[in-house]
Amino acid sequence: MSSIIYPIFILFVSYYAFKRRSLTKSGAIAAFFVGTGIAIGFGYKGLIVLGVFFVSSSMFSKYKGKTKQSMAEKTQKGSTRDALQVMANGGFAAIASIVYYFTKDSIWITVFSILLAAANSDTWASEIGSLSKKNPIFVRTWKPTETGTSGAISVLGTWAALAGAFVIALTAIVLFPIHLGGFVSIILFGFLGNVIDTILGAFVQVEYKCPVCGKIFETKWKCHESLVKIKGFALFNNDMVNVLSGLLAALLYFIFFQ
Repeated sequence: MSSIIYPIFILFVSYYAFKRRSLTKSGAIAAFFVGTGIAIGFGYKGLIVLGVFFVSSSMFSKYKGKTKQSMAEKTQKGSTRDALQVMANGGFAAIASIVYYFTKDSIWITVFSILLAAANSDTWASEIGSLSKKNPIFVRTWKPTETGTSGAISVLGTWAALAGAFVIALTAIVLFPIHLGGFVSIILFGFLGNVIDTILGAFVQVEYKCPVCGKIFETKWKCHESLVKIKGFALFNNDMVNVLSGLLAALLYFIFFQ
């Protein structure tokens, strides 16, 4: 594909995703820049990996949407991704792609893949795990909690997280010259990103409670009256936790294998 065609193709896909309500307007703009950044370094191969993440995560986000209503209520975000969500999941992958363009160091192929594997692992864990018939376990107390709670795990969600990382690793090894060790690293560190996300969600991610109805939210918005912070730090919202989980997983890989 000609380098001139890439921006046109990415613009079309971003607009199509916006019309399909997979992205908000700001999300579509962010997706254009993320896609362009990835195309600079990895061309169509990088866009395919990104596409596997975006299509699969969007599909699972919309699947049984009514069942997941409590999750959407808690985060005040549905299956339509905004700019912050797009950047949280793909921003550093785009940066890794640009770094690869200048360095041509193959480690950045694996770093890029780990970042998207972590995002995919976390998304699959959240979207599929929320369909578990059993309540998840909150890792801070190891007691059952309600579905959609950040920092909670379930058997179904754990298997979904592994599957999400595996799918990105499989796509990457088909497209890029990645050896078996790199393939395993993408799965393990991608899944590690989900583990980090869970730990951060349990201990530092912010939560607010409405003093009137008792509902718990992850964003400070107007319910019946001003919400009261009951856990975590205001800076560590869901998007920040997503950024840090993928970044820390990729950084750990880079430290151990560079």
